[in-house]
This record gives sequence, structure tokens and C-alpha cells, in this order.
Amino acid sequence: MKKKFIIGLLAFCMLSVAVVPVTQAAIFGDLLKVGGISILIDKFAGQLNGFINTLTFKHGAGSDFATKVVPILSFGSGGYIGAAQVIGTQDLIDRTQAVVQIEGDFSGKTFRVKALIPIDSKNPVNFSRVNGVGVSAIIDVKI
Repeated sequence: MKKKFIIGLLAFCMLSVAVVPVTQAAIFGDLLKVGGISILIDKFAGQLNGFINTLTFKHGAGSDFATKVVPILSFGSGGYIGAAQVIGTQDLIDRTQAVVQIEGDFSGKTFRVKALIPIDSKNPVNFSRVNGVGVSAIIDVKI
């Protein structure tokens, strides 16, 4: 049963690639990257959070506040995903599900501005800001 399912899935994927236009294939590839990075962030969030806390304490910049690593949902010049460590009281950190990053140019293109806003949802369309939570670290994912 498992073998038939895998063969069927592979056949479906091969047929889909042959039928999907190039632009849609590129979008599909981007979605796979975003999904893969999201899975990595979820899988390693605890370890990343511990590493960041150890790093900051080692350099005399530790804190007694609660922290956790959440995904960054970014909009502006293209959509991206990454991760951030948020910091605050435990109840506010428990409410925080993601950080939305909004980008814009100020004064023509002299300054590039990135606003990082802790939110209570992983849905960038329907969320509320979590006031009292800050961003203490940004995690870049090499792809």
C-alpha cells in the first residue's frame, strides 16, 4: 500500500511538472522553499532560542525575560520568510506566533526601512499586534 502511494505521488509530481507553465513552476518552487524553511524553523526553534540566549549571556547582554523563536513573514519588495527571537513577559510571549516584517523606502531610496511587528497569528492578513513584545534577534536561513 505504501509503495503504491509513493509511486502514485511520484507519477503525479512528474505529470504536474510537465503540465505546469514555467512561471507557475517557479512559484511552486518558491512555495516549496518557504514551506521547507518554515519546517526548519519549527523544528529548530527551541535549539535556536537556547543558542541565542547562551550567546547573549556570554557577551553580557542576557535578560531575565521570556524568549522564543518565531517565523518572520516579510512583505514589501517580494515575500520572504525567516525567523526572529522575540522577548517579553511569558504571557505575551505565549501569545506571539510570528513577526510580520513590512518594508518600505524612505526619502526616495536613500533609506530602506523594515518594521518588525510581533503578532498573535501566523496569518499575515488577519492578526493583532502583541504590544509589550520586542524582537531581540534575527535568524537568517542559508538556502
